Amino acid sequence: MQDYDIIVLGGGAAGLMCAAVAGQRGRRVLVLERAAEVGRKIVISGGGRCNFTNIHTAPDRYLSANPHFAKSALSRYTAHDFLALVERHAIAWHEKTLGQLFCDGSARQIVAMLLDECAAAQAAGGQVDVRCGEEIGDVAHVDGRFDVTTPGGTHSAPALVIATGGPSIPKMGASDFAYRLARRFGLRIVEPRPALVPLTLGGEDVLFRELSGVSAPVEARCGRAAFREAALFTHRGLSGPAILQVSSYWRPGDAVAIDFLPGTAPEWLVEAKRRTPRAHLRTVLGERLPDRLAATLAERIGLSGDLGNLPDKRLRAAGQALSDWHFHPNGSEGFAKAEVTLGGIATSELSSRTMEAKAVPGLYAIGEAVDVTGWLGGYNFQWAWASAVAAGNALAEPRG
Repeated sequence: MQDYDIIVLGGGAAGLMCAAVAGQRGRRVLVLERAAEVGRKIVISGGGRCNFTNIHTAPDRYLSANPHFAKSALSRYTAHDFLALVERHAIAWHEKTLGQLFCDGSARQIVAMLLDECAAAQAAGGQVDVRCGEEIGDVAHVDGRFDVTTPGGTHSAPALVIATGGPSIPKMGASDFAYRLARRFGLRIVEPRPALVPLTLGGEDVLFRELSGVSAPVEARCGRAAFREAALFTHRGLSGPAILQVSSYWRPGDAVAIDFLPGTAPEWLVEAKRRTPRAHLRTVLGERLPDRLAATLAERIGLSGDLGNLPDKRLRAAGQALSDWHFHPNGSEGFAKAEVTLGGIATSELSSRTMEAKAVPGLYAIGEAVDVTGWLGGYNFQWAWASAVAAGNALAEPRG
């Protein structure tokens, strides 16, 4: 049996960050990762360039049963703090849109940075051992210590960190292990469901699947949530950033409203009639939208002939329909295509300052395993960094 101060289950963004922080404060840390290499989700993120944070990070851009839970960690480790770390490692970066920060080069630079931070523990009197290909066989809690058994042996520590994420993208090795383990320790789970996921269409909306590959800037709404970004029609339904964003708020039975011409005055078709009375609806729509989309919308609205021969009332109704087009998704593409997971280990079970389980001293949960889910665009990475730093610092504090 090998003894450590801390065992971290999961070598992803949160797990490595937590290990580095605690290790650099003198703790002996073991990171156990079941995959053949650490940081696999980091490597594929952002098209291989890793959207590692968002400069507009704020608690109101996260979903949770307790919307206040994330405030503490996010305020104590900000996007600017992580950006400073990136710059210390001389990783070139750029801002894309809406505050999203990416590596100029490869996402592997972020993985290498985290491993370098783990290695730096040695100079601080700490130790971080990272072991891959370690399938967890059993986790026992006896006399205040956690014993973790893998094919490589049994490891023991007074502190255990659950950082194995959620079940999104199972082809990368994701699973519900965090929830099963948390339940063994009596922690409540908020029902997990796919988030940041494409939505599927059926019924009367199936016609729009024929537009597969067509993209347009829109405003997508679901309930009170609204996002102005691109929507993409797919062979199964709707995707693109605007749709992925509202998918986190969508529930079966809900409609998704699309404004195909955001920022356009409600009277625009009436004005178009006076300006070009001989134009048809499809023609004026084609000046603002991709041709295939314009043709489909014009067909569904059903206004034929010259605009000049159509009553203003019908043109206003058509303009209203284009600004508030309701789709009724019949589902989503599930965890296989979801970027993250909504739900997870209930925040009511954890300290917002330390991420420690209130009822199980020494047990911590961080990152995607917890019921805190961010918007698309680097927010979930920032939660991983912030929750990991909160736990890593707490783990380095003297217990008493």
